[in-house]
Amino acid sequence: MIAYITVGADNISLAKRFYSAFLPALNYGLKEGPEGLSYALPAPTGQRPTLPDFYVKPTFNGQPASAGNGVMVAFEALNQSQVRALHAATLAAGGTDEGQPGFRPDYGADFYVSYLRDPQGNKIALFSCNPDEPGRDG
Repeated sequence: MIAYITVGADNISLAKRFYSAFLPALNYGLKEGPEGLSYALPAPTGQRPTLPDFYVKPTFNGQPASAGNGVMVAFEALNQSQVRALHAATLAAGGTDEGQPGFRPDYGADFYVSYLRDPQGNKIALFSCNPDEPGRDG
């Protein structure tokens, strides 16, 4: 199981604007500190945390942050409408479009996805596979 994911950011305030445009809608809470941003799903009292957590932090070695070639973090939305709304919100919050919301020919009939880059260049996917919605073939 993946416990957490960390992406680097040189400008934490730009990163906060971008990630706060969609992660709270996916039920992630935010804690800020001198070490950066920590987004986590709520954990009921007495239960283990729901993983993975998502962290946005300055680099440990002090060098500029960079996006990994071929690295992408995907977040599951409730439905196709939420994918579209969150894609638009992240663009308004400083993200760049890497692929408009829609079905992709190489994936299953219900896989609805959009692709973005955060202000640092990290690639993010927002997707839904809600079987209650019409699929590409439906």
